[in-house]
Amino acid sequence: MQLDFFPSRTLTLYLAKMFVVRILSVLVMLVLVLLALDLLAETGDILAAPGNGQAEILRYASLRAPQLASRFLPYSVLLATLITLVTLNQNSEVVAMKAAGLSAHQVLAPLLLTAALVSLASFGFNERIVTRANATLKAWEAAEYGPIPEAQAGTGQVRSNVYLTDGRSILSAATLSGRGENIVLTNVSWYERAPSGIIREQIRSPRATYAAPGWRMENPVLFDVAGATTERLDTMVVGKELSPAQIDLQAIDPDSQSFWELSDTIAAFEAAGRRTEEMRAKWWHRLSGPLSALLMPLLGSIAAFGLARSGQLFVRAIIGMALGFAYFVVDNAALAMGSFGGYPPFLAAWAPFLLFLLLGETVLIRTEE
Repeated sequence: MQLDFFPSRTLTLYLAKMFVVRILSVLVMLVLVLLALDLLAETGDILAAPGNGQAEILRYASLRAPQLASRFLPYSVLLATLITLVTLNQNSEVVAMKAAGLSAHQVLAPLLLTAALVSLASFGFNERIVTRANATLKAWEAAEYGPIPEAQAGTGQVRSNVYLTDGRSILSAATLSGRGENIVLTNVSWYERAPSGIIREQIRSPRATYAAPGWRMENPVLFDVAGATTERLDTMVVGKELSPAQIDLQAIDPDSQSFWELSDTIAAFEAAGRRTEEMRAKWWHRLSGPLSALLMPLLGSIAAFGLARSGQLFVRAIIGMALGFAYFVVDNAALAMGSFGGYPPFLAAWAPFLLFLLLGETVLIRTEE
């Protein structure tokens, strides 16, 4: 029986159902509370755009909710683990299971299986829904919650917050749509700098297109910093050294691309000799991130064992919560280190997971003993 992790079908379904209900309950609670707080901060900006109303607020909520659900799903699994295990311990159900001959791993097996399925669902949810919500919301925010420029058919999605350098000069755009020579930039700013780094001229335009070479700004407004004068022009070509291929590579947001799209982007960057550490770390984290839900039952298992009447159940729950939150802190720190090259990308994404997997297994074995 010790080698059979699911000795009872009835017990497995009972624990799995209890765990799933608590995961969903905690997740819905967290998303609703955080979404309400987020709407309090953003509603003013949304309604400030001409023509916006309740429909746009609901649209923002529909785009923001998947982001919150993806980010806080592992926290929900952690809290659901603690609630489930504390309840089982208080009702002496853990004692009954161990008296029936189940080991600690067999008690946790239904929870680990459920967490593995949650991790799989989280990966699919991130790839199909969250990445698209990220791209749309960032483009909408860059347009100050106004109309988003539509991407041309077959040319890819709208991207936001484009920032490029051409020698000493700087080109920035709120949004980018299209690809190659069909790229269209909106809310464009061009900063001409002196050799000392001081900005000499600032040129703003609502729209810019490729002029082969350079980028033609429509109805630009030129501001001369030295003379503090403003001049309106019909058209102006800037950034003659910036090719569409360079802009395509620069205007990449890893959070808005799927796992497979990000793989192609990394290959393109490597072929162009560009730095890929940040994108590769996020690529690996697309796998290790959802798997963090699998760790939570293991890290919270300390709350399941030990007698409830010993008076240490609350302390055990606090320790389990501390272990879970410590994982998220270490994971974020390692990912930040990997983004700027402090850690190898693979190590940055997987080291926290493997470290806390061993730590959780050690705690479980010591607790059982």
